[in-house]
Amino acid sequence: MWEKGAQHTHCVVLVLSVLDGESLQRRFFNKLRDVCSEWQLQLPPLRPLERFLLVSIHAIRNARRKMEDRHVLLPEFNQLFGLSDGVDRAYFAVFDGHGGVDAANYSATHLHVNVGLHEEIVKNPAEALKCSFQKTDEMFLFKAKREKLRSGTTGVSALIVGNQLHIAWLGDSQVMLVQQGKAVTLMEPHKPEREDERARIETLGGCVTYMDCWRVNGTLAVSRAIGDICQKPYVSGAADGDSFELTGSEDYLLLACDGFFDAIKPCEVVDLVLDHLMQTKGVGLKAAERLVAAAKENGSSDNITVLVVFLRDPQDILADCLRDPKGLGADDDAQSSPFSFLGCEAAATQ
Repeated sequence: MWEKGAQHTHCVVLVLSVLDGESLQRRFFNKLRDVCSEWQLQLPPLRPLERFLLVSIHAIRNARRKMEDRHVLLPEFNQLFGLSDGVDRAYFAVFDGHGGVDAANYSATHLHVNVGLHEEIVKNPAEALKCSFQKTDEMFLFKAKREKLRSGTTGVSALIVGNQLHIAWLGDSQVMLVQQGKAVTLMEPHKPEREDERARIETLGGCVTYMDCWRVNGTLAVSRAIGDICQKPYVSGAADGDSFELTGSEDYLLLACDGFFDAIKPCEVVDLVLDHLMQTKGVGLKAAERLVAAAKENGSSDNITVLVVFLRDPQDILADCLRDPKGLGADDDAQSSPFSFLGCEAAATQ
């Protein structure tokens, strides 16, 4: 009997020794230090992306008391989640928080993780991206209820998988595309005055009223968002999404919050970026900075975040525009595009 008891005690001591927090912590940080030391001498080789990607990002607090925007760029998405099927993946996102930074911080930290760990990430990445917004909203609402958080955030994300572009969004942050010098609309933001959004809100028992702008229940100027626990279910956490084929003729993607799009029209983006490339002789690294400055000059007082993802070398984009200043002039070309082209008002009056 004593022998069994002694053996049991020995096992308990052994388990406690294995799970000793201080020892485990020491081993972990020693291993981390060794890995960092190795990587400082030489980073592990990464599989080069087949697609050209150059990212320009700029964000400012502007005239607001706090900076509530957040952004994420993961051109090495595969390496982060151990995906080794030979298909290139890159992820980009912009979040525009309101009522505090908690929801934006949480979304910027967790949304891409939910995407990367989703069971459909390989077979159906569009579904993985769209569903991950809903899951992130549910996760944050649990945290918000526990910690009495009332903030929310809009969000827009783009996931490039091979030659496919997948997008998903909540609220009025937006993603647009420029293809062969033409602005292209990919989505419609979630605003309370949209007929379908107003109908959804009123069916649930809420209301849409005008108070300097259209608002849900007289408060929020967006009809979908992550968080906003006090406005659920009127402010929905269900994202919209869409997918497009990339043909190689696309110049760049642009993701930005409403602080940018309220001041700059999509067709103006094309002129601003082209002017910047002409001034810099085809160097696009500060293109986002130029766009943010233009939005501020046009009267935006909100936080402004702009993320430009060049899908072609900016020098090639500049060369093509200089070679053909009118860009796509043929209606046949526009009609054959899978996208919907936006035209400048000035062009429409000519």
